Amino acid sequence: MEWYTFGQMLMRIRLGQKAVTPDGRTVIRTSGGLVWQEGRLAGAVVEIRDYLFSDIWTITQDEESLREAADREMHERREREMLVNQYEEARQMFLERRKDPAEEAGP
Repeated sequence: MEWYTFGQMLMRIRLGQKAVTPDGRTVIRTSGGLVWQEGRLAGAVVEIRDYLFSDIWTITQDEESLREAADREMHERREREMLVNQYEEARQMFLERRKDPAEEAGP
């Protein structure tokens, strides 16, 4: 079983997977975000609070969470496309700012 800090867990959890703390608090990653699974906040989107940064988490997957995982590949492909698009846009802006002003003036 692998243990993660909150930040590491956010980087590793995939759509449909659950993350659990040793004291039993559970979140599930849905297409709508990270959602509390149980307790008084069940169904609410997780708000990042200071106390979460001191928790350790394990990532699990069960039959219930597999239903959400059905669209995992499509969702992850969309995420990658958005990241690539953002990178290309930022790269293009960087290259445009880096151009030599003398080149733009022409002969």
